[in-house]
This record gives sequence, C-alpha cells and structure tokens, in this order.
Amino acid sequence: MSPSVGALVQAFLADELPVQRGLRPASVKAYRDGLRLFLVFVSRDVSCRLTQISREAFTLDRVLRFLHDLETTRHNHRRTRNHRLTILRAFFEFLARRCPEYLAVAQQVAAIAVKRAPPPETFFLERDEVETLLRRLPAHGRHALRDRALFLLLYNTGARVQEIADLRIEHLDLGPQPRVRLHGKGDKWRVCPLWSQTVDAITRLLREACSTPQPTRALFTSHGTRALTRFGLYKIVRRHTDPLRVQRAAPIGRHVGPHVFRHTAAVHLLEAGVDVNVIRGWLGHVSLETTNRYAEINTRMKEAALRLCEPPTADSDSSRRTPVWRDDQALLAWLASL
Repeated sequence: MSPSVGALVQAFLADELPVQRGLRPASVKAYRDGLRLFLVFVSRDVSCRLTQISREAFTLDRVLRFLHDLETTRHNHRRTRNHRLTILRAFFEFLARRCPEYLAVAQQVAAIAVKRAPPPETFFLERDEVETLLRRLPAHGRHALRDRALFLLLYNTGARVQEIADLRIEHLDLGPQPRVRLHGKGDKWRVCPLWSQTVDAITRLLREACSTPQPTRALFTSHGTRALTRFGLYKIVRRHTDPLRVQRAAPIGRHVGPHVFRHTAAVHLLEAGVDVNVIRGWLGHVSLETTNRYAEINTRMKEAALRLCEPPTADSDSSRRTPVWRDDQALLAWLASL
C-alpha cells in the first residue's frame, strides 16, 4: 500500500529534512510553513479537508496556480514565491523517491522557472542614530540590562537574528581577548571579537541573572531561563527603534528589525576601512558577492572617491590635486603596460 499524504509529510519534515539533509530546526520550520500553505491551498482547491487530501491532488497545474496565488492573493514578493518553489521542489523530489509513479510530476515541478527578483533594498542606520538609540535605552527596569546587551551585541557582531536566538552562555569568552562563537548558516561556526562595552553589558546581564549561570542556558531569555525566539527578538528591537524610525528627516516607511543592525555593522566596518574579505568572515557570508553589496550602497564612500578623481579647476591648488601614485614608478610602469 502506498503511504498516505499525512505519512509522507511527516516523513519529509521529521526525517528527510533534519536527518537525511541535516537542516537546522529554523530551516525545517520554514519548510513546514511553506508546505502548510500549499496543503491549505490544495484542500481549498479540491474542496476537502486537509486529512482527506490524496496524492492525486498534487499536480503541476495546481502547483502553478498556488505560486500565482501567492503573488496575486497573498501579495507575496517574488523572492518569497521563489522560496516557496524551492520548498515544493524538495517535497516533490522526496515524493518521487517514495512513490515512483510521481516522478514525471516531480520533474515538471523541478522545471518551473524561478522568477527574476531585484535584490532587497539594503537599509542601515547612521552612526549618530546608533548612538542616539543606545543613549535612549532605559537604564532601569526589568529588562534594561538584557535589551542594552542585545543591541550592543547586534551592532558589534552583525549577527543574524537566528544566531542571536541560538546563542548560549558557553559560546561566550569574556576573558582578556573577549569573543563570541556564532552558529551560522550551513552549520558553520565563526568567531567575532567583542568591544569592552559589549563585554561589560553582558557581564552585568549575567551577574543579574544568577551567580553561576548554566553554560547551556540561552543568553537572552524572556521569563526565567526560557530562550527568546527570533520573533521575541524582533519585538524588542522594534519597540526601541520605532521612535527613531519616525524622527528621521525622511521617515522610514517600515519597521527596523534586527537585520538592519547587520547591514549597519557591515557598512560602518566598510567606512572604517576594514577589508571586504574581513567583513565577509565577520558576517559569515559564503559568497563575497553578498558582502560587496555593502560597498555598492555606501554613497559617502562613492562621493569621497569621486572627489579624489575630480580634475583641478583654474582657481584650485593644482599641487594638492596631484595624485600620490604619480611618484610610484613601479605602479606607473604597470599602468603603462596595461
């Protein structure tokens, strides 16, 4: 007897993704949510309960209409649509391995084109905005120490929100060379150094929590030792950044989330003259192309570069405009050889 849809979905989420593919819990949840949307759509489309869906309902036409529904009814961005398609490709491939009669449908789903989508706009905070935010954080209150430590750590490390949610006390080294180990995408670990003020904030937070905290305890908790989820972290960041959002000369039309601090850390490192390869390691980017986006968005650095290349005017100091590389004979010889 062929397995039921329920058994296939359970095997996909409980075994295929976490065990066979080694995906982390956050990734499995993303697959689960995407698959749930598809199953709800199928249930509505064939007018039956979720528990009554048969494998025969999984057709190419239904997949295409589901993807169209994401954009037209749910108003999802193309990037979201493409991500849902990735989930369905993985599920149908799994379905074909368990039920070979669905190999043709799986091949058709795999051939569905990914829609071109522009990269998301990269938004970051200015230095004075970060300073204003840190200055305005409450100095007293139930979660004052936690929230200050959170913002400093986000800005210091440029960590992803899931990396902060997964952070445990044992991942911290607050010794003479303070650092934190972050568990990033692809099951990869990286080490980021910590500022003295970040160390001070974390130390005070741990001292307030208990005298001898358990190493496996989450650094950021909501009630007692219960770890904050990524959604809890979003709420904290938004609560403190909403006043900043509306006080800009050009008010921000969206909420400021934890990922904005990742962009902010990257741009400020770039402005400080840090090599892009170092920033790549700092942020845990697999591709240098991702890191290069921050160089593209930094208008101030572009303007500074433009001023250096600007030709001298009649009333300008021409000696000041002479490029320093003109005295480098080796470089001149190389330029001549191009």
